[in-house]
Amino acid sequence: MALLVHLKTVRDLRGKGDRIAKVTFRGLSFYTRVLENCEDEARFDEMFRWPIASRVDENEILELQVFNYSKIFTNRVIGTFRMVLQKVAEEGQLEVTDTLIDDNNTAMRTSVTVDIKYTTMDGTVGVWSDGEFLDVPGDPEGTFQFETDSLLSGHSHGSGSGVSPGRSIHGIPTFRKAGKGVFSAMKLHKTKSSRDDHKKDEPATLDMEDLDRKALRLGGFGGLDPDCISLASVTAVTTNVSNKRSKPDIKMEPSSGRPVDYQISITVVEARQLVGLNMDPVVCVEIGEDKKYTSMKESTNCPYYNEYFVFDFHVPPDVMFDKILKLSVIHSKNLLRSGTLVGTFKLDVGTVYSQPEHQFYHKWAMLSDPDDITAGCKGYIKCDIAVVGKGDNIKTPHKANETDEDDIEGNLLLPEGVPLERQWARFYVKIYRAEGLPKMNTSIMANVKKAFIGENRDLVDPYVQVVFAGQRGKTSVQKSSYEPVWNEQVVFTEMFPPLCKRIKVQIRDSDKVNDVAIGTHFIDLQKIANDGDKGFLPTMGPAWVNMYGSTRHYTLIDEHQDLNEGLGEGVSFRARLLISVAVEILDTTSTEIVSSTEVQVEPVSNISESATGKIEEFFLFGSFLEATMIDRKIGDKPISFEVTIGNYGNQIDGVSKPTAAKKKKKKEGGGESDEEESELIQQNSSEDEADDDGDLVSVSSTPPMKPVITDRNYFHLPYFEKKPCIYIKSWWQDLRRRLYNSNIMDKIADKLEEGLNDVQEVIKTEKAYPERRLRGVLEELSTGCNRFVTLANKDQNQAGRTKLDKERLKSCMREMESMGQQAKLIRSQVKRNTVRDKLKMVQNFLHRLRFLADEPQHSIPDAFVWMMSNNKRIAYARIPSKDILYSIVDEETGKDCGKVKAVFLRLPGKKGFGPAGWTVQAKMEIYLWLGLNKQRKDFLSGLPNGFEENKAPRTSPCLQSVPPVSLVYNMKQVFQLRAHMYQARSLFAADSSGLSDPFARVFFSTHSQVTEVLSETLCPTWDQLLVFEDVELFGEAGELRDDPPIIVVEVYDQDTVGKAEFIGRTFAKPITKMCDEHYGPPRFPPQLEYYQIYRGNSTAGDLLAAFELLQIGQGGRAELPPIDGPTDSERGPILPVPMGIRPILSRYRIEVLFWGLRDLKRVNLALVDRPRVDIECAGRGVQSALIQNYKKNPNFSTLVKWFEVDLPENELLHPPLNVRVVDCRAFGRYTLVGSHAVTSLRRFIYSPPDKTHNNWASAARLMNGYMVLTNGGSQSRPCSPYSRTPPRTLSRPAGDVTVNMDADPSVRKMDTVVKLDATSDAVVKVDVNEEKEEKKKKKKKKKGEVEEDDETDESMLDWWSKYFASIETLMEILRAQEAALAEAEEREDQEIAAEGADIKPDDLPVKGSKGKEKSRDKNRNKEKKKSHHAGEETEKHSSKPKVDELLVYNKELEAEYDNFEDWLHTFNLYRGKAGDDDEAALDDDRIVGRFKGSMCMYKLPLSEEITREVGFDPNMGMFQSIPHNDPINVLVRVFVVRATDLHPADVNGKVDPYVVIKLGKSELKDKENYISKQLNPVFGKAFDMEATFPMESMLTVSVYDWDLVGTDDLIGETKIDLENRFYSKHRATCGIANNYSVHGYNVWRDPMKPSQILAKLCKEGKLDGPHYGPGGRVKVANRVFMGATEIEDENGLKKQTDEHLALTVLKHWEEIPRVGCKLIPEHVETRPLLNPDHPGIEQGRIEMWVDMFPMDMPAPGPAIDISPRKPKKYELRVIIWNTDEVILEDDDYFTGEKSSDIFVRGWLKGQQEDKQDTDVHYHSLTGEGNFNWRFVYPFDYLMAEEKIVISKKESMFSWDETEYKIPARLTLQVWDADHFSADDFLGAIELDLNRFPRGAKTAKQCSINMVQNQAELPCISIFKQKRVKGWWPFVARDENDEMELTGKVEAELHLMSAEEAEKSPVGLGRNEPDPLEKPNRPDTTFLWFLSPLKAIRYLVCNRYKWLIIKMIVALLLLMMLGLFLYSMPGYLVKKLLGA
Repeated sequence: MALLVHLKTVRDLRGKGDRIAKVTFRGLSFYTRVLENCEDEARFDEMFRWPIASRVDENEILELQVFNYSKIFTNRVIGTFRMVLQKVAEEGQLEVTDTLIDDNNTAMRTSVTVDIKYTTMDGTVGVWSDGEFLDVPGDPEGTFQFETDSLLSGHSHGSGSGVSPGRSIHGIPTFRKAGKGVFSAMKLHKTKSSRDDHKKDEPATLDMEDLDRKALRLGGFGGLDPDCISLASVTAVTTNVSNKRSKPDIKMEPSSGRPVDYQISITVVEARQLVGLNMDPVVCVEIGEDKKYTSMKESTNCPYYNEYFVFDFHVPPDVMFDKILKLSVIHSKNLLRSGTLVGTFKLDVGTVYSQPEHQFYHKWAMLSDPDDITAGCKGYIKCDIAVVGKGDNIKTPHKANETDEDDIEGNLLLPEGVPLERQWARFYVKIYRAEGLPKMNTSIMANVKKAFIGENRDLVDPYVQVVFAGQRGKTSVQKSSYEPVWNEQVVFTEMFPPLCKRIKVQIRDSDKVNDVAIGTHFIDLQKIANDGDKGFLPTMGPAWVNMYGSTRHYTLIDEHQDLNEGLGEGVSFRARLLISVAVEILDTTSTEIVSSTEVQVEPVSNISESATGKIEEFFLFGSFLEATMIDRKIGDKPISFEVTIGNYGNQIDGVSKPTAAKKKKKKEGGGESDEEESELIQQNSSEDEADDDGDLVSVSSTPPMKPVITDRNYFHLPYFEKKPCIYIKSWWQDLRRRLYNSNIMDKIADKLEEGLNDVQEVIKTEKAYPERRLRGVLEELSTGCNRFVTLANKDQNQAGRTKLDKERLKSCMREMESMGQQAKLIRSQVKRNTVRDKLKMVQNFLHRLRFLADEPQHSIPDAFVWMMSNNKRIAYARIPSKDILYSIVDEETGKDCGKVKAVFLRLPGKKGFGPAGWTVQAKMEIYLWLGLNKQRKDFLSGLPNGFEENKAPRTSPCLQSVPPVSLVYNMKQVFQLRAHMYQARSLFAADSSGLSDPFARVFFSTHSQVTEVLSETLCPTWDQLLVFEDVELFGEAGELRDDPPIIVVEVYDQDTVGKAEFIGRTFAKPITKMCDEHYGPPRFPPQLEYYQIYRGNSTAGDLLAAFELLQIGQGGRAELPPIDGPTDSERGPILPVPMGIRPILSRYRIEVLFWGLRDLKRVNLALVDRPRVDIECAGRGVQSALIQNYKKNPNFSTLVKWFEVDLPENELLHPPLNVRVVDCRAFGRYTLVGSHAVTSLRRFIYSPPDKTHNNWASAARLMNGYMVLTNGGSQSRPCSPYSRTPPRTLSRPAGDVTVNMDADPSVRKMDTVVKLDATSDAVVKVDVNEEKEEKKKKKKKKKGEVEEDDETDESMLDWWSKYFASIETLMEILRAQEAALAEAEEREDQEIAAEGADIKPDDLPVKGSKGKEKSRDKNRNKEKKKSHHAGEETEKHSSKPKVDELLVYNKELEAEYDNFEDWLHTFNLYRGKAGDDDEAALDDDRIVGRFKGSMCMYKLPLSEEITREVGFDPNMGMFQSIPHNDPINVLVRVFVVRATDLHPADVNGKVDPYVVIKLGKSELKDKENYISKQLNPVFGKAFDMEATFPMESMLTVSVYDWDLVGTDDLIGETKIDLENRFYSKHRATCGIANNYSVHGYNVWRDPMKPSQILAKLCKEGKLDGPHYGPGGRVKVANRVFMGATEIEDENGLKKQTDEHLALTVLKHWEEIPRVGCKLIPEHVETRPLLNPDHPGIEQGRIEMWVDMFPMDMPAPGPAIDISPRKPKKYELRVIIWNTDEVILEDDDYFTGEKSSDIFVRGWLKGQQEDKQDTDVHYHSLTGEGNFNWRFVYPFDYLMAEEKIVISKKESMFSWDETEYKIPARLTLQVWDADHFSADDFLGAIELDLNRFPRGAKTAKQCSINMVQNQAELPCISIFKQKRVKGWWPFVARDENDEMELTGKVEAELHLMSAEEAEKSPVGLGRNEPDPLEKPNRPDTTFLWFLSPLKAIRYLVCNRYKWLIIKMIVALLLLMMLGLFLYSMPGYLVKKLLGA
């Protein structure tokens, strides 16, 4: 702690003179220097500092006086300034400007400016900045910090204080201390004081009854509010965390790096808007190296594929998620040519996996051209992409009939938060230089070279390879250099934001044979960018990144090469690389841009040394306090430990010789070069001073020592009182700030995680007040966040701060601030009923914090601790440098810095996977401290006290203190450890019998002991006390009390042969009693607690135990609490757990219902014939009756048996109940068939009914909401579909509850009146129909379908209408749910989350209690809506027909109804060894059968009332009125609707599926009706089978792939347990329809009518009723229901009936008190298909349902017909009348004018081979063409799905035709005919026959808008209009990719059904019958070379007519002129002569 005063200036002084100032605090004064000749302002600018030992009090005063200085006389006071430090003590920092006062206490003009700072060690007030620690201004000798001893009591400990002659400043004596600084003394002060408080607190235990009492007790210090009290989390290691030890990590195994199964499924649906004319596109799907292609679609730029591809991988997750998934469209690819690339789209698999549900569904991927980034969008592909890992189940959104009006922009394939318009960007990865590379070559070659040439070259030729988004770039190779300098940048061009998450940077060694990786680093783009509003583009560095990998010594074949590739955790430092990353968004419009995306490599300028930060000297100190549990396999050679950080400290394979630059770095030649250094160390010249400036030689390894045997498996090293130490000096850039910030966040996150674990524990154990604890957690979180903001804020501008540092700091501060505020807000909203919701939100905070804390720019490399034996590296531990980094501010210190940590060493690389990785190689108690060398004096302060330092012998007298080589503890305490090992549960099955023979081994310090072996159990109760005598622990007694070492417990399975097999391990902390303490409450005797047992990373059971550590004082063991001797003579000398610790027992009775055994597999190849079930719990048990012949009847003859047992009062301590099945063989032999352990009996506990309650009639309740059947029916969870409503017994109502379901025919409305609570009078009216109408209207407007006339005929409706209507409803509900969820989240964000906000009045929950979770509410609303939609009336409504609906569950039915275990439970029997995660042996393989039955346990004695009830059968105990289990014959009817997303089984990526149904011995194969090449087949079949329960109760529905040759392959199968369904109270035999009708598509299927079902249910439930009354009422128990009473028969006659009323009651059966439960509605369930070869990965889904009818009841009618709708045959006639404004393509030969030879081509999508062309209109000069030409297209059409059905052979080799369903689209194209070259495509239009724009009346009104703004225009459907005529535009894309109008066509479309078409046939073209007249074309339309005369005539007539006339006229004139001239003279002569 310290107070700092910075005196800045004194202003407004009078006169001129020398000034001096004096500052006084706590009687200690400092003077400033004298300022000579200053006038009105004195600038002192000096810093004063008081280190202080106790906190600054609020009323302490700081005094400041200013004097006129005089050399001769005394100084004269000018004025004084006094200040009370209250504000400073609160805030930590203050800047003051105030006036001075004179002697008379009056204010003067003179003012003073001071800055005061106050910091505490724990950082509760104020902060330290690094500069203030040692480099105090004006204190060159570094003596300043020791002036404080006069202020302190001067504690000295450790090695005695050698006082050096100090100098005094201002007359204050200064002391120097060796070893520890003053600050450590102060710190000691602090810990001491808090320790005294600690004695009041005991470790919190799992008992919580006294929570509030404890709160008061804890309130003693710090006045905590009860919210802050932390409960012991289950791993009680955390109970009493103090400040000298840090928590060990429980999980041992590295999780990454192990290969897992992945399946990636991609459906390419279609492509649109592909750029290019008339192309033949193929889509290529590429993942990593694998490529698959779709088929080619001809001459279209919007092809429809709907093809499904599956890729299977078995790789580690990291590799999988980095793979690039690339979709590309290729134009006209065929066998000979590869085609031209149109565009590509890339993303990495990780992006898909991080999507909700791990998938993109029906999204449009936007294509871009990698060779031309200026080109813009090249088209879109619509696809589904899903990535499934093992155990992920993917919910496919329901495949309904998708409407094709897809909004492309709104559904782009982009993750949430990525902008729709992605831009191109350049990613610059700059590679500067690297350091510390390892040798990558054998030294033999080098020695040979050296011998010949005499030069010694570095043995590595490095280059850097950067991989990003599937492209890779390489730098140049730097030949033989350990410190290569590249200064190059690799430039990638990629869309931004990229959909690839990581950039991989790898240093590789160039080699002639093959290049190998030296080290790999991944840059996660999410961590170096922020996409928020105030975010920043990815930026990083220049920063050093550290690379880790395999050990550094070179071997030809490196077994750990994978580590260098970045897989798994690196086990050694490999190199560090200086890189930076920058991104520049490109402006693609500019001209000088390089348009290709090729990777470029360019040189960049060098950066200076200082750019990455100032190089500082760091000091790492470590002390090994204990080394135990060393694996015996290592052998008994001497063992030593080596610590390395970077290459420092590495002796064997460490450092290459540093260059001169490096030497300079090391303090100007001060440090030894590393090679000499390592020589020194190897001689182990224990300690040497290197130079006069006190530089140390590092000692990085402990002296070798021979191990000592602990027990059969482990050694230990005898480090008794002498603990070896190591220390290393290293030089790194000082970028600690980064690590500090992430440490602060990590600590907040750790605290939060611990708190959340507590809360979950409280909820799990149903303790009181979880909400209080959560509030406390949030309180801690918000203070932590605010603390971060204050601490991180003082980030100075250090050298080496990069842009990322600044930006990250800003965004972290923003995030933390908002998180703090949100935490506060949520805290105020935490209520009892919202704890779980809020818990989820807080877990998001935790993820966020962990993400923020992960610093992307490294600074100091991690430290490695290696165990060496025989100069070989055996095992290692990697310790992140940030965890051991020291800071003056407590929060910034690493969590393990200066603390003793238990570290478990493990084998490197792949050796550490699997079982080898679970065995501990060694357990170390190790103390580490890493900090700046100048802060070093504090490095020992965290060690347990009571040691002396043992230094190396000195050579030169040097002032600097030298770290010790070892510590010698002179304080030794002797303890006795008592381990109370009570029991373990749910252990891992290690033997082939499916059981284990477990024993536990307890390790403490160097001791170990074993419990006895209990054979054949997974839940051993050892009940054994292990006593460890004379355990010696070193250190101070008080510290050991608070912080004893940890205990390790390992559980093994004893094998008769060979070594015991490891089951799992757990850690515990003992409760310590010192010899002066009393052994009694509250801490003693200790309580039993659960410790979780881990095996690798997975849990392997729990251990119930308690541990106490008792100090043995002077009086020896006699003073310890006594131990009772062995009580049980049979067990010999084994001590039991003593009375005070073992749980208190009371008497329970457990009743067991034995029903039967199912599916027992063979044991040792023999069939099970006479099985029996043994039930055992806590040593007592009961046996079932023997099944005489398992084959004939696998049910038990005696149903109920019971036994009594003593169990602990505390339910949490109840032992498991074991179920074992044995087979009784001849001669009294028994073999174990299988076993099952019921770990928690809580759900079977019966609590008697509460008399005081008004609902005591509602019988007793099982813990989880099952009703015990004391009185007939059962109350199960009111389980509505899609919901999990909490159990709730409906209270007995005060009055009658009316449920009105009356459909009043006159009003055509439906009022659902539901009284919500029996006592309230609120009647809610829900007007369903209006709501629905509005929806419909809205829907219609949206589609813009104005003209719809939907009068469906009742006779048209079939089962499929019902099904599709239901799916529509399901989709609507899912959409509504998503919207509601989004809305809820928004609402949460806006922080107005009012309680229960999402219950809208119209969705009031009718089903019992308010939903506990949001989703529940929603689900219920959804349900409610659903039942409303389904409606109650069958009459047609004016606008839209009301189709009755059923329920489509998008999961299995049993998932919805708790597996139908309402009274009959199924227990899986296991045998065989349990597999570990990696061995792919799932538990399913171990299942050898199932036991059906149930239990009920209750405390004795039981109250009388229950047994006195009427009809109580004492033999049945608590299981009254259970049906008998005699065999029963049942008709089973299986309806298979369809399958979706089947896994392709054939080479062509398709399957030919058919259904197989197995039940018992009977099997139905539907092989002849296989469906060709279809991944989404519609089966539509019903199968009837007869079965006898219980022998045949497991129904298997499989889908097989038909193969012409070879056997058919199983695609997937699903299994349904029919028996549980049949006997369930939910009545799952036949679903109850929504409406009762006697004919039509919705006919009632059940042989029993609703009234009969109701009567039966009432009788079974001993209910009063049903009483039918007048006016459509019925009364059951005390509820009144209302409904319709009339029904129409086939002839439309109305009859009276009670069926509607009965049905109303059945639909609301869950509201009936006591026996009510939800009855199963008419439904279709969706079940996943699984394949045993791909366990856990869905192979598709199947939609189906099952009806069951007992044979002794009336037989049901025939099965309803669900066969797939047959497509209807239609004929579409298209008449092309005219075209207009078609663009003119050709130039005329003779005249050069533009013309076109037009013809029109048309086809229906999918039927390209049936394309039809008109004749050619030659030589159109205006773009007008006249055709009068008819196309005729026959096609098959499915009305319901709006698809055309095409059957055709895929290729000439196909065996049969494949059926395709394709949207109905007509394509019309206009072409220009050319005779000698290919025809030119001019334009096209595609009309979706279901919704296309109405044609324009005239050509003028026809415009391109009709295509572009299709959504806004009114649309029509040809299927409704039948005939339509008009003008439509032709469009094409120009060079700039813009749409342009290329013509108009006048066409008439006429649709006829096949029958109509037959009646009025027409001819194609203009042929008979019904020919069209010839078009009236101009004379110009002909071809010149076919009729040359005509052509000449045309030329003459048309073009040159006037010219010829003119010429003729001119000729005539000329001739006349000629004649005139010719005859003129003659005439003249004649005239003249007058002849």
